[in-house]
Amino acid sequence: MANLSLPLLSVFPVERSSLTTSLFVVLGGCLILICLGCFTPQLRFIWHCFLAPLGANDQKARLDKSSVLSCQAEVYDATRNGLLRGRNTMLSLSAAHLQELRRSCPDKRLVWVDIGGGTGYNIELMDKHFPISNFDAIYLIDLCEPLLHVARSRFAKKGWNNVTVLCQDACDFYLPEWSENNIQPEGSVGFVTLSYSLSMIPNFYTLLDRVDRVLDPAHGLLSVVDFYTAGKQPSLHQKAIGGVSKECGWLSRWFWQIWFDFDHVSLSPARRSYLEYRFGTIKTYNGRNHFIIPFIVRIPYYVWLGRPRACDVSRFCHAFEVDGGNIIGNCSPQAFTTVTDVDATVPPLLIGEPVLPIQNVGKQMVIDVTPPLSSFHYQVKNPWRLPYYDSPVHKDFRTFIYSFTWEDPIEDMKHLRLTSEDSMFVITSAGDNALHYAISASPKRIHCVDMNPCQGHLLELKLAAIQALDYDDFFALFGKGCHPKFRQLLDSKISPYMSSVAYQFWRVNDDAFSSSFYLNGYSGWALRLAQFIFRLARVDKYVVQMCECDTIDEQRTIWKERLRPVLLNPVVVQLLKSPVFCWNALGVPMNQRQMLLHEGGMYQYVKDTLEPAVSHYLLKNDNYFYLLALLGHYTSISCPAYLTRSGFEALKSNERKVMDAFRLHTDSIVNVLRGITSGSLTRALVMDHLDWFTPGFKAADDEIAELYRVITRGGLVFWRSASKVPWYNEIFKRHGFNVSPVSIRERDAEYPIDRVNMYASFWKAVKL
Repeated sequence: MANLSLPLLSVFPVERSSLTTSLFVVLGGCLILICLGCFTPQLRFIWHCFLAPLGANDQKARLDKSSVLSCQAEVYDATRNGLLRGRNTMLSLSAAHLQELRRSCPDKRLVWVDIGGGTGYNIELMDKHFPISNFDAIYLIDLCEPLLHVARSRFAKKGWNNVTVLCQDACDFYLPEWSENNIQPEGSVGFVTLSYSLSMIPNFYTLLDRVDRVLDPAHGLLSVVDFYTAGKQPSLHQKAIGGVSKECGWLSRWFWQIWFDFDHVSLSPARRSYLEYRFGTIKTYNGRNHFIIPFIVRIPYYVWLGRPRACDVSRFCHAFEVDGGNIIGNCSPQAFTTVTDVDATVPPLLIGEPVLPIQNVGKQMVIDVTPPLSSFHYQVKNPWRLPYYDSPVHKDFRTFIYSFTWEDPIEDMKHLRLTSEDSMFVITSAGDNALHYAISASPKRIHCVDMNPCQGHLLELKLAAIQALDYDDFFALFGKGCHPKFRQLLDSKISPYMSSVAYQFWRVNDDAFSSSFYLNGYSGWALRLAQFIFRLARVDKYVVQMCECDTIDEQRTIWKERLRPVLLNPVVVQLLKSPVFCWNALGVPMNQRQMLLHEGGMYQYVKDTLEPAVSHYLLKNDNYFYLLALLGHYTSISCPAYLTRSGFEALKSNERKVMDAFRLHTDSIVNVLRGITSGSLTRALVMDHLDWFTPGFKAADDEIAELYRVITRGGLVFWRSASKVPWYNEIFKRHGFNVSPVSIRERDAEYPIDRVNMYASFWKAVKL
């Protein structure tokens, strides 16, 4: 540093007037050197990637010329860690899906081909997710010899004898074992990865065709992470496959394609489009790399997992076409493997005339050249979540409205008379009650319906987490509402059991379990407000005390003396009257709000709700609804059935066959009902859904008519209402139901109608 300062001082004579200037120059020079020292790897990376390759005539020469220095770990890996995001996610997802794919064939030979693997960083990273020793053979293929030299040294230090490094053109890669061991190339590879290499390979059509040829059609997995650009998708089907946030703005498309083209990296949409056409999509995640300058420099990248389209999708096609009641968007061949006897016991759905012509194909079916199916069809495990296309109405749901279910399933079970032979139709909500029915009676089919996709994402997460996790992790997520390693669990354990669209939602919202899950969603605003009011009134300690009371008398005393004056305060009651708060915090729409106001006003409604419930059910162990509302979490002795250890084990028992009953629909109730076979359902619970309709609205008549058609004779329909006698009861009677009240809450009643006691009435209709 002294050598630097001497010339600088000689340029500026040391005088009193110029001393300050000289000092600033010295400090500025020091700052420049420090910055150069910190960013030396990045500057060398830019030089050798963007400037040095100029003038090279072919791909191999260009790669060798650009990598002479950047192949050093100091430069190459340091720059890739910041620039190439998503690699760890891709490998973690791949490991989880590989484990699930291989459950049926654990002894089958497993070969991994890492195309464009460079320094071998991905293989070393994969060892943290899926032990390298579990692979029978690993082949790293790259055209750049300097990078491969680093890879050989890396693997030698690890002592991995099952890893082979090959300097080959990816489009013509050839594995030595094919000739040495006389192995047929077709279907001989179980796992292929392309980590930021697909965009660098000129002849990508040939490459992907070759990968499709050698990948195992039944259990093979292809994983890709790379930069991309994409415009508007030409169809809803392609949009559904590409996933959320795939579309890039015109400026982003224009800028990044030109920028990366300087380094001979092609971000043309054609590469990803052909990838999604040639293979069946399992999972997709579209992200933005905030490289160098967050929120300004946002490079689009994607993580993608897929499998050969030749894999067996008959089970998922049956679930889609039969359980889903339609073949809209299904561009696949129409004949499939016969379903099992177990599946055949479930009543089929009436799907009407097909949208596409049905071909008579024998058992030896030749697959047509058609667009790929939705990502639903290529899942590796469960056909729970039926596919759907984005609709304008979905934009109204930014997240889930209900993070918990606000109806008492114990009261439901008293009147449902549910058996294992029943087929149910329920509203999804948070899924708590549907899980309760499954635990209690194991019905053979449970159709869960919700127009809000996020409610389906929530129930799907619960189903997948039950299948993938142990009880302690599961209770931490949905009992305590907090798990510091949710993102890790999502990628490494839960993801194989989820649909692509649900995974994308939770990947974007992976901070939902960072503090208190139940403070999320629209209903979370109500819980946040309650906590704020209690703190403001300085009664928050009494809230905890009331939830820990051992007797009803203690609980009632704290309620009357401490909490009742706060919650029934005129200011709070006035807030509850607000239509904006009713919808955004309580999930109460305008028409239902008018119903409860008609029953005596907001003050009377809240009083009639809370007084009897708090006076007869102990929060500590018998009323988890209000315990959650007060504490923001459940406890092990006060929680829904699916969060108890016995309920959790019941759902996981018998190879989780209880959960096979679930089918999750993302559509309006009437649209789903129209696809169901007449007389095939025995039970339906529509909660308070009909309160949402305006009196006399024709859609309510249409929906009740469809309910009558699909319910078998003697079948039951249940609903709750904010009104003691809802207007639509007459429609049920007009269509042929015998309607009777299960319970009606009277004004100033001493006893609650159930543990929640929020609705004014509970009704039952029997199809005559």
